[in-house]
Amino acid sequence: MEKTRVKLNICGNDYYINTDEDPKYVQELGEELDEALTRITHDNHRLSQTQAAILCALDYADQAKRANDTADNLRNQIKDYLEDSARYKMEAEVAKREVDRLTKELQSSKPF
Repeated sequence: MEKTRVKLNICGNDYYINTDEDPKYVQELGEELDEALTRITHDNHRLSQTQAAILCALDYADQAKRANDTADNLRNQIKDYLEDSARYKMEAEVAKREVDRLTKELQSSKPF
């Protein structure tokens, strides 16, 4: 895929990003970052842009870690469900064979 150059304006500064991603997606990321930084600096006027960027980065890192932890938890649950399903399927097959065996045994013991 060809790289595209995307211009982002974050906190009044222009940044040019070369990316393989959809330019609209990158633009949306830039807008979200700009909004987050603006919100942080608006809430505390004493913060520099660098300090605001650090706080924003920590927030995004926290969100990413929580999302990864949630994804890991879901993967483990799915794995457990698949293992349970396989075990139940095997138990059902064993029960079906036993029913078939008992049905044959019953039919062979009936007088005609």
